[in-house]
Amino acid sequence: MLGEREQAVLALERRSWPGPGAKERAVREQLGLSATRYYQLLNALLDDPRALAHDPVTVNRLRRVRAEREQRR
Repeated sequence: MLGEREQAVLALERRSWPGPGAKERAVREQLGLSATRYYQLLNALLDDPRALAHDPVTVNRLRRVRAEREQRR
């Protein structure tokens, strides 16, 4: 089972954001994390089978985005 912080990270990723900076502000205010730390946690979650079981739609979408970015490099 995922912890509360991990679940909160995935919940933020499920949301759509109105403009630049809104997501980073929410990360700071709701989770108390820097953007860098947030993305480190998020990337680790994408490789965690518990995250996939908890929210397969979000995790699979983010895995596709990550793979596309890696291919472009």
